[in-house]
Amino acid sequence: MKVAFIARSSLFTVKGGDTIQIQQTASHLKEFNVQADIRLTHEKINYDDYDLLHFFNLTRPADILPHIQSCNKPFAVSPILINYSEYDKQYRKGIVRLIFRFLSADKIEYVKTIGRWAKGQEKIKSQYLFRGQQNSIKKIIQKAGIFLPNSEMEYRQLVRSYALTSDYSIIPNGVDEKLFQQQGPIEKDNNMVLSVARIEGIKNQLNLIKAINDTKYQLYIIGSASINQSAYYHECRESASENVHFIDHLSQENLIPYYQKAKVHVLPSWFETCGLSTLEAIAMNCSVVITNKGFTYEYFNNHAFYCDPALPSSIRKAIDEASKARPCKKFQQKISTEYTWRNAAIKTHNAYKKTLSLS
Repeated sequence: MKVAFIARSSLFTVKGGDTIQIQQTASHLKEFNVQADIRLTHEKINYDDYDLLHFFNLTRPADILPHIQSCNKPFAVSPILINYSEYDKQYRKGIVRLIFRFLSADKIEYVKTIGRWAKGQEKIKSQYLFRGQQNSIKKIIQKAGIFLPNSEMEYRQLVRSYALTSDYSIIPNGVDEKLFQQQGPIEKDNNMVLSVARIEGIKNQLNLIKAINDTKYQLYIIGSASINQSAYYHECRESASENVHFIDHLSQENLIPYYQKAKVHVLPSWFETCGLSTLEAIAMNCSVVITNKGFTYEYFNNHAFYCDPALPSSIRKAIDEASKARPCKKFQQKISTEYTWRNAAIKTHNAYKKTLSLS
């Protein structure tokens, strides 16, 4: 079987959780005789070379529409359904925030897409301009062979927002279980706090910094600044006290020493479908703090400390509790055996076979 993974044009220049998800899934699909070629949305693709197409990021329908209207191949969609609207309405600055407060989540995404197009960062076809965000997503849903959400909560949100009627299969996110495992009896530093994520407003590093400034904790923020949020990055740097340290994006291999030493990992985002770095941190025996916004509870249940991203005091309280807690070995084992990229590839392969049998 030959599959085209079609992902955002900035997949490798602005790396995120979807970059890891796509690369790892493609790699593990080889075990099942599936060749998955990673192609970017702006590339010209010979669809006849493939049995099936697999799109990522439903919230960027302008990337997907031109492809599905140019071919008749069956396709799957991994929605990665992130809702940016709370951050956009409440915490952006200036005239942008005032405008966004009166718009729905889909209309906000439409305006942002047009903005990226105006800056020359994206190409947009006329069908997206005329349809708009919501109707473009509904068009994709109508034509998709199968949806592959990361959780049941994400699927239910798709149903509520877009009346999703396509077939679906849950494909949980994972970790590289061979890479992310505690190496021997390395002592944790109870005051070392880690946050691995791209630096941007949705990830909420600014409120994390406010929560931890001038405390006993040493905070290590690891990640590159988002391409369109340099002002936010500089605000984070300027707001940080001496106990906050910034480290540029690291490969997964180079993250290992930090995960090994840190006692707590924090991801206080305004929205998370899962939080890949949180999964990795648990596998590395860290206690974890994560946002209460999004679909995180389905993954972590009572094995994480939850925070309200709007309140630095809530983030600080969760960190204090996590720093005193013992990680659950049973749940750590579950992460390392059930939430793996190999298991994700198995489920993805089964979904492909089902879709092709019905096409």
